Amino acid sequence: MTAVIAPSKAHGTAAAPPSKSMAHRMLLCAGLCPGESTVRGVADSEDTLATVDCLRALGAQVEKTDGIVRVRGIRDASEHAVLPCRECGSTLRFFVPVALLRDAPVTLTGSRTLLARPLSVYARICREQGLSFDLGADALTVRGKLRAGRFSVPGDVSSQFVSGLLFALPLLDADSVIDILPPVQSEPYIRMTLQALGAFGVSARMEGARITVPGGQAYMPRDAEVEGDWSNAAFPDALQVLGGNVRVTGLRDDSLQGDKVYRDYFALLDAGAPTLDLSDCPDLGPVCMALAAAKHGARFTGTRRLRLKESDRCACMAAELAKFGVRCAVGEDDMTVCASPLQTPAEPLSGHNDHRIVMALSLLLSVTGGRIEGAEAVRKSWPEYFTVLRSLGIEVDFDGMDT
Repeated sequence: MTAVIAPSKAHGTAAAPPSKSMAHRMLLCAGLCPGESTVRGVADSEDTLATVDCLRALGAQVEKTDGIVRVRGIRDASEHAVLPCRECGSTLRFFVPVALLRDAPVTLTGSRTLLARPLSVYARICREQGLSFDLGADALTVRGKLRAGRFSVPGDVSSQFVSGLLFALPLLDADSVIDILPPVQSEPYIRMTLQALGAFGVSARMEGARITVPGGQAYMPRDAEVEGDWSNAAFPDALQVLGGNVRVTGLRDDSLQGDKVYRDYFALLDAGAPTLDLSDCPDLGPVCMALAAAKHGARFTGTRRLRLKESDRCACMAAELAKFGVRCAVGEDDMTVCASPLQTPAEPLSGHNDHRIVMALSLLLSVTGGRIEGAEAVRKSWPEYFTVLRSLGIEVDFDGMDT
């Protein structure tokens, strides 16, 4: 699908979508409960649907109606389960330790891009504990029962490994410790996992770079609600920096989401050419790079993990910004967006099958006009994104299919 966007100013109010990150966590906690839980405010994004599908594949009963999901927990089954993770890194990495709670084979499937993302932390744990870990181009099969103990996890690869262990370790028969090896990045996401565990009656204590997880616990059924998503709310809110008049609602100021720093970052981008650290908020990379291109330029540090998302976000944003006449310099762990007047792209932009790149580029096209191919990638996290843009007065049409 190609989105065709005309130069237009945004005005109006946009409600933040539910937090995809917290929805994953609450749904999985609900799936680990022995009874029935309700999770309210779950969006129909491809990523959250992947988590729902995986819960069902493990025997959970899941009913979803108008954003309300009722989950009756995973049953203990011996058959070979197949978990369809689609293209969702959170789903894949959260479910591997859960799959290792039972002594039966579990195969986690997904796109080749997904299975190419780092999984070495789990490979090492399985090797050390004598568990089976068979990784192919589009599937991972694990088998064996995870044992409690001490786990060392690099802090600069993905916090999803820590979160995945946190879901499973409380259910083991003894206490465990997770040592996060410095540098510790994306700590806010670990705190969000601990918050979700606590909401479902499970405790773990984080002190510095060490997390102590008591064993022998049980998840308790709850009626929980997903808060608004700061990472996706950043996109309509960015229209303010581009001269619009937009108010975003539905966000909690006391949220643990690391992406709420975007308001501070946007102010700095609007005022000058700052150096911004993306170590704890990698999902803000594309939108901040887009604003840097539209304003005064910027240097971004802590960008290494942006290469390991749905696309190599640094390289892909540099390639697309070049079509606007904006030069970028991409380093090993940093990226500089140079200041330059935006030009109307002479050729279509590519979304690189990455929802956040599509959304970031759409912001710039609201200034210059142009086309984005592969715009359907927004379905991964925010299927209604272009509907929201239209409601704010951004002129969007489509070639290829309906939204």
